[in-house]
Amino acid sequence: MPTTRRAGAPKQPDAPRAGTRVLKKYPNRRLYDTEVSSYITLAEVKAMVLQGLDFEVRDAKTGDDLTRSILLQIILEEETGGVPIFSASMLSQIIRFYGHAMQGMMGSYLETNLQTFTDIQSRLAAQSKGVVDPKAQSPELWNQFLNGQAPMVQGLMGNYMEQSRQVFVQMQEQMAKQAATLFPGLPALKTPPKR
Repeated sequence: MPTTRRAGAPKQPDAPRAGTRVLKKYPNRRLYDTEVSSYITLAEVKAMVLQGLDFEVRDAKTGDDLTRSILLQIILEEETGGVPIFSASMLSQIIRFYGHAMQGMMGSYLETNLQTFTDIQSRLAAQSKGVVDPKAQSPELWNQFLNGQAPMVQGLMGNYMEQSRQVFVQMQEQMAKQAATLFPGLPALKTPPKR
């Protein structure tokens, strides 16, 4: 039976996921790694991200999940410190989606595309592993690698484009449904035909 909360009572924070490393953020803005029992820096949190470690950042006082804000801090440092990924125009476009009816769809669209890009990168890295190993290098291996790249990249990009098209079609359908709800007297908006 779900627990109910009194009106005006503070919301209880979600418990950390099982097997997840917990970092606590204190009011002095320091991060404490509960696994190694020591304070860590934002650079060390970035290293954890690069290693693929599963972690959560929690407010030491309230238990609120602060993971997203810490990850955004890391992105901000990276964007201001070197060659940025996001242009000002791209950031402006992202900001325009906040509060927009398509905000949720935009988030999943970006997440899907980033995951697909990561998958392509992993496959290319796995395929090229033997090519960069000096002990395994041979002219035949290079020839096989180079001849295999074009069809593989075409296949991966084809899958990527199809996934992007599907998400875009879903966004159009969602917009059409919302428009029909908001303006029931207007003729129905047409969605693109399914392929």
